Amino acid sequence: MSSELISILVLVVVFVIATTRSVNMGALAFAAAFGVGELVADLDADGIFAGFPGDLFVVLVGVTYLFAIARANGTTDWLVQAAIRLVRGRVALIPWVMFALTGALTAIGAVSPAAVAIVAPIALSFAVRHGISPLLMGVMVVHGAQAGGFSPISIYGTIVNGIVEREKLPGNEIALFLASLFTNLVIAAVVFVLFGGLKLWKQGAVSPQEATGSGATDGAPGAPVSSGTGTGTGTGTGTGTVASPTATAVASPTEAPGAIRLTPARIATLVALVALVVAVLVLDLDAGLTAITLAVVLSTAWPQDSKRAVGEIAWSTVLLICGVLTYVGVLQEMGTIKWAGEGVGGIGVPLLAAVLLCYIGAIVSAFASSVGIMGALIPLAVPFLAQGQIGAVGMVAALAVSATVVDVSPFSTNGALVLAAAPDVDRERFLRQLMVYGGIVVAVVPAVVWLVMVVPGFG
Repeated sequence: MSSELISILVLVVVFVIATTRSVNMGALAFAAAFGVGELVADLDADGIFAGFPGDLFVVLVGVTYLFAIARANGTTDWLVQAAIRLVRGRVALIPWVMFALTGALTAIGAVSPAAVAIVAPIALSFAVRHGISPLLMGVMVVHGAQAGGFSPISIYGTIVNGIVEREKLPGNEIALFLASLFTNLVIAAVVFVLFGGLKLWKQGAVSPQEATGSGATDGAPGAPVSSGTGTGTGTGTGTGTVASPTATAVASPTEAPGAIRLTPARIATLVALVALVVAVLVLDLDAGLTAITLAVVLSTAWPQDSKRAVGEIAWSTVLLICGVLTYVGVLQEMGTIKWAGEGVGGIGVPLLAAVLLCYIGAIVSAFASSVGIMGALIPLAVPFLAQGQIGAVGMVAALAVSATVVDVSPFSTNGALVLAAAPDVDRERFLRQLMVYGGIVVAVVPAVVWLVMVVPGFG
């Protein structure tokens, strides 16, 4: 049995054990990376740790730390009320607002995980407080990010168009952008219908105060941060429960009862969130390092609001994601992914090879870098594209969509951010929901985009 096949079978065993024995999959994956790396791939510790996602570790820790502080001092509640005012109280429109916001951010140049890191905590805080399914809100955010992800000035679009130009393939920047936009828009519409979006229309309009609870106005300094690991039994379509109020409402005579006022701590937190957006989108700074720096500044100024925030960092999610991606790094180091791709590329039937490459892109990208897999798969498609039987524009678009639409997986950066950002939910249940949804996307979308974009021979 080849070493590549052994490494794939070990990954399957990790999933089976984690599912049947309720062991943290990240811990299992670290053990698997050690065993396969040392015994099968002949890697030393440095070779194994080369796949550790240090940047993602810092992003997960930094962003969840910053937004734990924002939850503690009531800033996220203020933002939720502001969002409700924006759409005149229509709860059903909030998921689409979040979809459009992340799409706009990535379309103008934000890295997809950075946009999700900014929007997801706000979106999921609203979802849990108002009985919207966290799964619905989370995937709307991620699909929104991917909808704008291939604009001609976006990060993904620039990279893929650059690869196409380097490989001397026919390209169409607008077609690539529209392919991703419409695919994710259609998926978002289906998700909205299936996961309770239509029921939200029946709720009609609510006041901003109802969105956050009438007692959650000006929480006293040092109010406890709501737990991110509770199981909850909330009503509605969500899996979590509305957090209990931590303070008594205090409203001025000119404010509606339950209105959340801006305090110095909340103003500073809002400034920090704006600074995070500017640092990531304008100054091109690392989202994780920026977030953790801003969190430290807020903690120093208002220690009473953030003394429990470190405990609210999604540590179990950090272990899960870092362990799985370290093992995927071992697979890449030992050539398993290249081995699978080259095996498919050698098939003599172009259309069959095309759909298999789309599936490889989707499966691998669900656990690894979307950009990395696109950079590997597009060159592998060059030989049969050169035969003229497959349209290059359609094939490149199908590969790009297949490799990014699966970022809803909890093992991808975007999915991990959504999982980590959800407050007051049963994380084990939410993880299983994201895994099932991600599996459905992996199983269905590559075949659909192949049928729509490749088979007609576009380009």
